[in-house]
Amino acid sequence: MIADFCHHTVIVTGAAHGFGRAIAHAFAQRHATVWACDIDDEGLHETLVRATEGHGTIHARHTDVTDRDAVFELVAEAEHDSDGVHVLVNNAGGVAGQVGRPLEEVSEPDWRALFAINVDAAFTFAQAVAPGMKRAGRGRIINISSGAGLGVSLTGIQAYAAAKAAQIGLTRQLAHELGPWSITVNNVAPGFVRSNPATERQWRSYGEAGQRALVERIALKRLGTPEDIAYAVLYFASPYAAWVTGQVLSVDGGR
Repeated sequence: MIADFCHHTVIVTGAAHGFGRAIAHAFAQRHATVWACDIDDEGLHETLVRATEGHGTIHARHTDVTDRDAVFELVAEAEHDSDGVHVLVNNAGGVAGQVGRPLEEVSEPDWRALFAINVDAAFTFAQAVAPGMKRAGRGRIINISSGAGLGVSLTGIQAYAAAKAAQIGLTRQLAHELGPWSITVNNVAPGFVRSNPATERQWRSYGEAGQRALVERIALKRLGTPEDIAYAVLYFASPYAAWVTGQVLSVDGGR
């Protein structure tokens, strides 16, 4: 056990599957009270059903992370039932069903939609938790970006790569702004992981030869798992990372 999160209140966005589910379970297994949110009610229910019994608690809430009022209501509810939010994990994001297209075929709504879920939502949640964390004089904010934010997206989706890069910039800026209150802000940049329906479709699209080539480019010669990402988040949330902020940790098996 890297750390015990007893008496910690943790918000995890995008917790209906994949990374979010693994992160929610990892904190709950270490005795945290987790507020798991998503717009996928069926997936959220599955997150609850699969949680290990006898450890922490998971509360599931239907929350649209692009709805500012809903975000602030969730944070207020989590704070009301505790002494404040200790950890925020901005995991919600992704490609929202989009596929790679030539630049001239991308509509403005599609461009803005990916910024809304990958950048704007992280900004809004940070705004919502910051006052309470400042009053407490402590806090952890962990954003989940992507290797696409550090290089080129395998999806070919321009808005996804740009939004994840913007989220990394937001991470660094907030780390400096919130540091005086002992609030750390860090970022986990996963490599390709088969973690949800979108990544499964992406994986199938490569075909056998493309799949082998992708794995061969990884130093450890295997794909990662959602748990690999969750462990990195636990580190940033733990006392061991008390003097680590504004950092981006690539969890990609070595590239």
